[in-house]
Amino acid sequence: MEDLTDNEREEQLRRWWSDNWAWIIGGVALGLAILGGWQYWQRHKVQVAEQDEAGYLAVVEALESNNRDAAVQHAAELQKRRPGSPYTDQAELALARAAVERREFDEAARLLRGVADRSKDAELRLVAKTRLARVLVEQGKHDEALALLDVSQSGAFAAMVHEIRGDAFAAKGDTAQARTEYDAAIKASTPESGIDGAFVELKRDALAAAVPAQAADAPAAAQPAAEAPTK
Repeated sequence: MEDLTDNEREEQLRRWWSDNWAWIIGGVALGLAILGGWQYWQRHKVQVAEQDEAGYLAVVEALESNNRDAAVQHAAELQKRRPGSPYTDQAELALARAAVERREFDEAARLLRGVADRSKDAELRLVAKTRLARVLVEQGKHDEALALLDVSQSGAFAAMVHEIRGDAFAAKGDTAQARTEYDAAIKASTPESGIDGAFVELKRDALAAAVPAQAADAPAAAQPAAEAPTK
């Protein structure tokens, strides 16, 4: 093939450009549009996250100021605007914690059950379940608390789940099962597990001390009352 002259190359380039310029300009425009849209979406996500965080912080600040009505209002606004946001779940967890501190266990249980059932975040669901189980133990609903906590699904929360199950069994008076759960909690305990291993040991040892005391009381209670001396 003979080499093309400069004029022929120039003419060939002009024909190529005439046939393809629309595609090239369109492709560049599309690329710029995609890039601009992606950047807008990223900015939008940041703005939404900042708004969600501000709503959550407003709840926390209101609770710290003992302004319960304002905290409830901020949480309701966040729930209405962003029901699927983790910050919405955390706001309700904060309200539940405040309810527990006031010993309003029914209200705390309602809030915690909502997060446990609704949250899209698996870790927040587990947090809500463990806190709900503690509330149920306080309410005397020991079997409901036990049914709520599945050790096989607890992951990094295993030690905490075992401890709460131990508390439930202890409250029921089942010291053997309570001791088993406390032992499992101590075994699974790590610095990141969220439990105080030494405190769990104290609860376990208190169970062991309580059994002999109960056993010692039993014979005395079983003995018939001594007959009154005859005159």
